[in-house]
Amino acid sequence: MHIYISEEAVIRDIQDRFQVMYPYLKLEFFKRPHTAGEGSPQKEKISPDTPIEKIRMLHSFGWLDISYYRTAAAVEHDLSYLYGLSAQILRRAGTVWLETTGTDGWTLEELNNSGRPAKHPTFNLPEEPETED
Repeated sequence: MHIYISEEAVIRDIQDRFQVMYPYLKLEFFKRPHTAGEGSPQKEKISPDTPIEKIRMLHSFGWLDISYYRTAAAVEHDLSYLYGLSAQILRRAGTVWLETTGTDGWTLEELNNSGRPAKHPTFNLPEEPETED
């Protein structure tokens, strides 16, 4: 599973392709990189309509590996090191999105699965025994 990173793309292109593969994860881009274990300030979030060429520090292109066995930290590192993009992976938790700062070592598959809505088991209550009065 790969996403092609090119100068012609806009942020939304990358986000949409990522979310097709991982519906319970989100990829957000920021003006500056974050350090390991820390989040990115929301005020530095980049609009999805921003062209890649306007925000990159490195102007290279190629395929970003987003295979299920890769960790969030590895994908974020590749975006920064190979393509000059500062990104943060978020996972769904109910109705909110959480930065994966404490779970950057988890694989994309593990993060995506943890974001799935919980399935509530259904229990059938036994029928009340009839009593004779």
